[in-house]
Amino acid sequence: MPAPRQLHLGAFMRPVSIHTGAWRYPGAYPDANFNFGHLKRFAQKLEAGKFDALFMADHLAVLNMPVEALKRSHTVTSFEPFTLLSALASVTEHIGLVATASTTFDAAYHIARRFASLDHISGGRAGWNIVTTSNPDAALNFGLDEHMDHGERYDRAREFYDVVTGLWDSFADDAFIRDRESGLFFDPEKMHVLAHKGEHLSVRGPLNIARTPQGWPVIVQAGASEPGRQLAAETAELVFAAHRTLDAGQAFYADVKGRMEAIGRNPDHLKILPGVLTVVGDTVEEAQEKRALLDSFVHYDSAIASLSIALGHDASGFDPDGPLPEIPETNQSKSGRERTIELARRENLTVRQLAQRLGGYGGLAFVGTPETIADSMEEWLTTRGSDGFNVMFPYLPEGLDDFVDKVVPVLQRRGLFRTEYTGKTLRENLGLPRPANRFFA
Repeated sequence: MPAPRQLHLGAFMRPVSIHTGAWRYPGAYPDANFNFGHLKRFAQKLEAGKFDALFMADHLAVLNMPVEALKRSHTVTSFEPFTLLSALASVTEHIGLVATASTTFDAAYHIARRFASLDHISGGRAGWNIVTTSNPDAALNFGLDEHMDHGERYDRAREFYDVVTGLWDSFADDAFIRDRESGLFFDPEKMHVLAHKGEHLSVRGPLNIARTPQGWPVIVQAGASEPGRQLAAETAELVFAAHRTLDAGQAFYADVKGRMEAIGRNPDHLKILPGVLTVVGDTVEEAQEKRALLDSFVHYDSAIASLSIALGHDASGFDPDGPLPEIPETNQSKSGRERTIELARRENLTVRQLAQRLGGYGGLAFVGTPETIADSMEEWLTTRGSDGFNVMFPYLPEGLDDFVDKVVPVLQRRGLFRTEYTGKTLRENLGLPRPANRFFA
């Protein structure tokens, strides 16, 4: 009889809270997103709670929003993720360290080298979140006049994955002999030159770093568009999803895992973790009051800017008290735009209501007691809506402490979550196999 399924939990930690009003909440650290002492404490608290990983998103440009909204955003300043995660690797022992790196605006060799280094430094705890970058302003920081087309970005990402993973396989696991007597440091027969020439990339290789403790860092992906789902099915081992309802989560779960089966991949070798904001109270009413207070700290300028970003279209001229008008397609994230339009239609929200929802956080939220939050997580797990969650905290440090101190023990008592780490590497804790070296049997 197979062992009962258990939840996997990641923590979305860049920005430290996705909610716009988080830094204004009573008792919250206003500088939490750019204070290493705070971030060190958060990582160690998550590790005490046996989280699988902490996830650092990244932006390659200041968010494209009007200055009146931008001046209220706590995401304007954040650490570069590799620098931060390398520092956090030295003050943690078990928790996975996942960073975003763009396939649109970086070189494959750079990314392969950075993540291989992080995997060695952390003892096998690195993960690469593959993104194509939706913010068009990022293009302007890399010598481009306009953003690459959505479909072309995903074509490049697929080739990019092949190159990076090929570079990670540059050396056999036993290539480095380091024999003092003979003076032989490594066996050149166990080094592979990639010599890749493709539509988007030309990379000779080999990577000048030994194969990593995990073989490859864990491959993470977050796109929900048609190209994003296919990329996930072909390459990902961890997916950070964004669904507001269990029905939507179940449909996405079945779709991506079905695509994996169709191409011969084992569906168990991919873990799907929807993002969820958790607000914990001693009663449901108390939790709802906390959420209402949190939302009250969102300024309308920020709210309408968030709506504009989600739609990829300037919403400042819309009638605030009218319905959402028809929105033309843009070159930005299609899945985010579609989710926003669907939310407005489903709940019959005015532009103002929709903006206020998105201005704080408009996605999936579990607002309640430790028991009701555990109930919701268990339902998603047992009905194949997810393999766990990428938890987002409403404010720091209280929101994180509430989840680790109050919700995690309930999950553990129910047998839904580990009480100790089961392995040394992120792959082992996620139950993922170590990839074979494609060039050396």
